[in-house]
Amino acid sequence: MRAEIKEVLKEFGLDQNELSGVSTGTQWLKAQGDVFESFSPVDGKKIGSVRGASQQDYEQVIQKASEAFVAWRSVPAPQRGEVVRQIGEALRKYKEPLGKLVSYEMGKSLQEGYGEVQEMIDICDFAVGLSRQLHGLTMHSERPKHRMYEQYHPLGIVGIISAFNFPVAVWAWNTMLAWVCGDVCVWKPSEKTPLCALACQKITAEVFKNNKVPEGVSCLVNGDFKVGEYLSNDKRIPLVSATGSSRMGKLVGAAVGARLGKSLLELGGNNAIIVTEDADLKMTIIGAVFGAVGTCGQRCTSTRRLIIHESIYDTVIQKLKDAYGQLKIGDPLDQSNHVGPLIDKDAVSNYLSAVEKAKQEGGNVLVSPEVLSGEGYASGCYVKPVIIEAKNDFQIVQHETFAPILYVMKYSDINQAIAMQNGVVQGLSSAIMTSNLRTAEKFLSYAGSDCGIANVNIGTSGAEIGGAFGGEKETGGGRESGSDAWKIYMRRQTNTINYSTELPLAQGIKFDL
Repeated sequence: MRAEIKEVLKEFGLDQNELSGVSTGTQWLKAQGDVFESFSPVDGKKIGSVRGASQQDYEQVIQKASEAFVAWRSVPAPQRGEVVRQIGEALRKYKEPLGKLVSYEMGKSLQEGYGEVQEMIDICDFAVGLSRQLHGLTMHSERPKHRMYEQYHPLGIVGIISAFNFPVAVWAWNTMLAWVCGDVCVWKPSEKTPLCALACQKITAEVFKNNKVPEGVSCLVNGDFKVGEYLSNDKRIPLVSATGSSRMGKLVGAAVGARLGKSLLELGGNNAIIVTEDADLKMTIIGAVFGAVGTCGQRCTSTRRLIIHESIYDTVIQKLKDAYGQLKIGDPLDQSNHVGPLIDKDAVSNYLSAVEKAKQEGGNVLVSPEVLSGEGYASGCYVKPVIIEAKNDFQIVQHETFAPILYVMKYSDINQAIAMQNGVVQGLSSAIMTSNLRTAEKFLSYAGSDCGIANVNIGTSGAEIGGAFGGEKETGGGRESGSDAWKIYMRRQTNTINYSTELPLAQGIKFDL
């Protein structure tokens, strides 16, 4: 392992032979679950070993979280916001080492690693302001001398299941909002990126200790799918927020729904950019290439499909080929490289399998796949981004493959293009490249994109925290981060106050004694 990463691990206290992956805040339990190891896709080196939670460990954590909620919900929201503000300051302090750890453990570029930590800082800033804006509504009653209003109360324990591709940011999207709302959080991170989670727990623990935050407000339960099942089936957890594949989300949603709990699901994406005949091609190529190869195609918002007007199809394809020929693939901590590795060798197998399936269905490979080997590629996780000419109804095109594979296809009419864009089961992100105002507005209208995110003249990838993030259809329908996404973390209550000496009933009903 490289020296700079050893220093990062040392800074977070993660330079031990075996680490406990179970914490209630400042305290770390002597975990009794299975041990799993983290290997970097950058160089194949082992980063560390983490012991996950047993069912007994899980019960201890939930008990502590339940106790903490009673105290934390009583803290005024602006004071909770002050704690989150200090977490944002701590993240600014640790941005460089945490960003490096994200890059090394997950494999995304160093700039994207830093960017992910910046997202955490941004959501802290958003949540601080929100802590003074948890507003309800007032309305007029039909009964004289009655007042009606709505208010929001904390839910309780929020269970968070996060994915490897954003090992820290998505957790922050949930926790910072949940904390200012008065909830406590239990986080099950991806078993592929456990050390990033441990580093986050160390950062928050320092702030919580200084502010005497109750033990149990921030809980961590590393482990495999069994821990996710504990969270999903636990009636003591009113809300489970899960990020991952649609397959996983269906299992979580079914389990939570069976006990009439609430779920916030951020699942698969199969995102398309429509390129019109009047598109700015320079912007188009930059947006499409970053969307397709950024994070090595392992974003839920990655561009999977490019729907190109037939009149400019050949021109766009040639420009794409030229751009792909300039991509530098290698160590993501080297900022001269554009593309890092896939997360592991299973992902490489899925990449190769998807290309073969596309060929079997009649796809024409325009930029060929390759698993890179030799110096600098020892992990076996580095692949070349691929472009395949395909049809939208190919089975493999309908499926989300977490890899840098871009399917390109033609259209002749904007209505046809929108139908192709919407013609998949996922509904996360979408974009159109056009210089025509009418076309842009059509794309954004009720007759346009059916996705939770619809962009004009930017790509599908890269969202700001000010807007609610999420999608429709098999993407799950959840919304995280900005806007009014905070409401999912609270329960709404309608209150009616009678300040008269009479008891009139609604709807004019008479009931006299």
